[in-house]
Amino acid sequence: MSPFNEDGKVWMNGSLVHWKEANIHIASHVIHYGSSIFEGFRAYKTSKGGVIFRLEDHVNRLYNSSKIYRMEIPYKKEEFIQAILDTIKANNLQSCYIRPVVYRGYNTLGVDPFSNPVDCAILVWEWGKYLGEDALKNGVDVKISTWQRMAPNTFPALAKSGANYMNSQLIKMEAVLEGYMEGIALNERGHVSEGSGENIFVVLNGEIYTPPLSSSILPGITRDTIIQLAEDLGIPIREEPIPREMLYIADEVFFTGSAAEITPIRSVDKISIGKGKRGPVAKQFQDEFFDLLQGKKEDKHKWLTYF
Repeated sequence: MSPFNEDGKVWMNGSLVHWKEANIHIASHVIHYGSSIFEGFRAYKTSKGGVIFRLEDHVNRLYNSSKIYRMEIPYKKEEFIQAILDTIKANNLQSCYIRPVVYRGYNTLGVDPFSNPVDCAILVWEWGKYLGEDALKNGVDVKISTWQRMAPNTFPALAKSGANYMNSQLIKMEAVLEGYMEGIALNERGHVSEGSGENIFVVLNGEIYTPPLSSSILPGITRDTIIQLAEDLGIPIREEPIPREMLYIADEVFFTGSAAEITPIRSVDKISIGKGKRGPVAKQFQDEFFDLLQGKKEDKHKWLTYF
């Protein structure tokens, strides 16, 4: 069943259009060459109204991706932020997933993209928990993928581009077909990189580790949130290469992401992690994260945008 409201509106190149009319031409460059960048983040319904988590940071990352791929967005950041707010309002939503996408459109075909326009769109829809309703409490079963993340100087991992997610699809499909919820990719050196759409944290002997940006990971906004929350709590986090086998002997492993939020991993390659369920560190970060979203904690970092 589709999660989309086909009676809703989509923002496209400065105008709100009906969902079913939000179309592009089959000869658009993006269809043939994967020339798109995008973002994904959430708005939450709270007792104080709707709130978007780290809106400006997501828009900043979108513009960074556009710079890396030489796709100049034809709107100022402030205009794009307002367009996101307008799209949510037009769809009468307080809780939703937000998907801005920037792509090379219709003019000519060929690897050289420069003659094609840079088009923009914003979709919003109601979307539940990415890895399942009980995943936040009970954790998920994952496997190490046979597919690795792209090596440096092949695809830019710091850009959130549609082309990178062909790699993610291979990781995800392999995991699902083998009975797992998700896959974890290693990088070209055999170190832990990330999930198909999530960053990773490992707890071992009272210390918390996460792969560095040089491990071909996306610079996740939720990843950065955990690092900053840990600093607020006086908990050090070590950003360093993580060997595969460290996952097996860890006390806890958990995913982070705008879609996945903070999701514990209960097994890797059918090896139980810790006690095989959510551990105290993951729960602590979940509590801090969701209390912040619900206004129970001070928004000291100015991460919340109310609408």
